[in-house]
Amino acid sequence: MPELSAAGITTNAGRGAWCRQRNRKVGLEPMTLKQGDLRLLETDVARRLLSSRIPARFAYVAADGTPRVLATWFTWTGAVLAMPTFLAAPHVRHAAGRLRALRANPAAAVTIDTDTFPPEVLTVRGRVEITEVEGIPAEYASAARRYLGDEAARAYLAQIDQPGTRMASIDLHPAWAGVLDFESRLPSALGGIS
Repeated sequence: MPELSAAGITTNAGRGAWCRQRNRKVGLEPMTLKQGDLRLLETDVARRLLSSRIPARFAYVAADGTPRVLATWFTWTGAVLAMPTFLAAPHVRHAAGRLRALRANPAAAVTIDTDTFPPEVLTVRGRVEITEVEGIPAEYASAARRYLGDEAARAYLAQIDQPGTRMASIDLHPAWAGVLDFESRLPSALGGIS
C-alpha cells in the first residue's frame, strides 16, 4: 500500500501501480473511462482526494454575472459534495453571499487537486441544492474533524454551536466528473483522456 502524507495524499513513486492494481480488483479501469463518467468518483484518485484535507475550490456565477471561486471545506457523502456555510451565528455578520447567487443559478463546479508532482486532479460539475439547517449540519461537523483533527474540532464546534446558529448546506449533485493523474490519465491536449 502507498505511504500517505499528513494531508492524506500518497508520497511514494509506486502510487500509480498500486492504484491500477486496486482498480482492476474492483472492476474499474480508469484509463478506459471518459471524462464526464460519474464512475470516476469511485477511482482511487477520486477517493483519495475526496477524503483528503485539501479544500475544494468551488466555482459559481455571482449575481452580477461574473465568475467566482472560493476554497471551502467539504464532505463527500457518496452521493453529494456537501459544503455547508453560515446563514447566521453569533460570530457571523451576514449570510454567505454565494447563497443568493446559487439560488438564482445553481450550476457549479469544484476542483480538488494536489500540489505535488505529478498532480492529481478531481473536477466535478453539477447543480447545487441548498437546505437551511438549525444548528450545525452533520456534514460540517465531519469536515471540521477531518480538517482540524478531533480535539481542535470539538473545541471549534462547541464555540460555534450556539443558540441562533443557522447554516445552509450547499449540496453539489454531480452530473460530470473528471480525473487526471498525469500518469495514466493525461489531459486531452497532451494526448490523454477526453
